[in-house]
Amino acid sequence: MIAANIDVAFIVQACGFDFNPARLDRYLVMADEGAIEPWIILTKTDLIPPGQLDAAIGQVRCAGRSARILPLSNVTHVGLHALRALLAPGRTYCLLGSSGVGKTTLVNRLLGSDALATKAVSDTGEGVHTTVRRQLLMLDHGAMLIDTPGMRELGLLGTGDSVDDVFAEIRDLALNCRFTDCTHTAEPGCAVLLAMKNGTLSAERYRSYIKLRNETEYHDLSYFEKRRADKSFGRLVKAAKKSMRDWARATA
Repeated sequence: MIAANIDVAFIVQACGFDFNPARLDRYLVMADEGAIEPWIILTKTDLIPPGQLDAAIGQVRCAGRSARILPLSNVTHVGLHALRALLAPGRTYCLLGSSGVGKTTLVNRLLGSDALATKAVSDTGEGVHTTVRRQLLMLDHGAMLIDTPGMRELGLLGTGDSVDDVFAEIRDLALNCRFTDCTHTAEPGCAVLLAMKNGTLSAERYRSYIKLRNETEYHDLSYFEKRRADKSFGRLVKAAKKSMRDWARATA
């Protein structure tokens, strides 16, 4: 739980060092689960050539992510006017992202002052973790903006339907699988695996889907089911270790 009654989530990633499409999927699933409109904000565009920015946007788009993208720079102010135009009076906006991507500096630009503390960036352009608490700020024209600390971990709980929504192209492919309960991992006649094999579905997108689906399914288990699953895995590990010891003794 980060905040309540959010209308729009600005998912902030810095071009270059922080750009991570798989982490982007995690934020998009979280936003979808909360019925929050997502925008992808790519910051620090002044640190990369235009071609690299175009490649990053293309990487987001070709994977089927439909959230709108806004590149900007806190240094050159490119994109800031477009961001201000998005902020409507009476609506609540939240900035989400890792430490050092420029969220707090962006808030200061929107406020028109250095009201919030920031620190100098490194030689690579990576910022320093500074914000340690969430803050709700009222902008001059009545929009509300929440600044948050950098996210170190972002777990998913009860987001099965949202995973399918964010990965809509995989959900649609699954309709053509041979088995209705296909896990898209090893079954014959799996349309998802076939799409990955023929190149219409990227391996990176597939891996992100499987990871988030497995994570949310695990978190959806009851406490006792989790204990049972953990014990079963523990027994499997012990059996594997015993087999390796027996093999080592037999071949010594």
